[in-house]
Amino acid sequence: MKQTVIITGANGGLGSAMAKEFSRSKDGNLDYHCVYTVRQEANSPNLANALKDAKGRHTYDVASLDLSSLAAVRQFSQSINAKIAAGELGPIRALILNAGYQEHTSQHFSDDGFAMSFQCNYLSHWLLTLTLLQNLDPDHGRVVVVGSWSHDAWDKRNDIMKAFDDPKWKMLFVDTDCVAKGTWSPPTDDGAMQAGFRRYGASKLCQIMMIYELQERLDADSRLNKVAVVGVDPGGMATDLTRRGSWAMVFMVQWLFPIISGILTYLSPNGTLRLTSKSARDVLRAAFDTKEFGDSPKAVYMNGSEKGSTSAESKDPEKRAMLWRGSIRYVGLTGADTSLEKWN
Repeated sequence: MKQTVIITGANGGLGSAMAKEFSRSKDGNLDYHCVYTVRQEANSPNLANALKDAKGRHTYDVASLDLSSLAAVRQFSQSINAKIAAGELGPIRALILNAGYQEHTSQHFSDDGFAMSFQCNYLSHWLLTLTLLQNLDPDHGRVVVVGSWSHDAWDKRNDIMKAFDDPKWKMLFVDTDCVAKGTWSPPTDDGAMQAGFRRYGASKLCQIMMIYELQERLDADSRLNKVAVVGVDPGGMATDLTRRGSWAMVFMVQWLFPIISGILTYLSPNGTLRLTSKSARDVLRAAFDTKEFGDSPKAVYMNGSEKGSTSAESKDPEKRAMLWRGSIRYVGLTGADTSLEKWN
């Protein structure tokens, strides 16, 4: 039986590009069955378009997964686990945490009471991972986190947004609650554009802290110690992630970027702006490559196709532990929910 690959946010720009690349690849046709998750299964035109010319041997399912609902995440995990137990799906070879949420001129909260950027980018992905670990391939399984330079206030690529220019914003994670509840960098602090981008950056920082914290706990697990957690910064791309931004931002990203991204990717493949197809291949490479990555590339972070680095804040063990404890509390995780031995 083919092993399973799960890609969240498959109707987005990067997600649908991954679907297109994967469905045409040898791996995607011969070795793996893919579960593409979208917010609404009935409304995923980008994914449908990406898969319309898929080769006949590419097998897949499209499943609804609303990351703004913790209950929906649990329901999805239960469904996947049940199908694997029944022999309807093979074990999970790769879990690609791609779905993203970014807002600029507004601030929204989930029905669970969390800032949308925190829940959709980090918390729901954390819960999804913990509840699916029992069926991750213990010898070759990988969790791939799609990161962002926005997690690091000191990264020069953030200068264009000017969101972190003030020294008071150089530290993104003071405590878990203020990031989770959206009280850190609310729209009232300064321009809503900058405030929203900072909240997005803080949520991506949480994801990257998860890479190191989860990998450390997996390494200590008697069954899952070969599972690797990998991160990839895909760069800036012409996607609809910024659709909640100003009209000028939407125009620039959705109309100008497609014109110049091909040239810039050719001149600097891992530069600030990249083609979605190139970034899609980079993420898939992180999920499957063994020639350059080895069998178990633990806590590796890539900037596109080259080795990248993450912020000092992302590696702070005290902050990582604080975030982990808060996440357990937010979702009400118990030992019955996960197979990870050091879950608490």
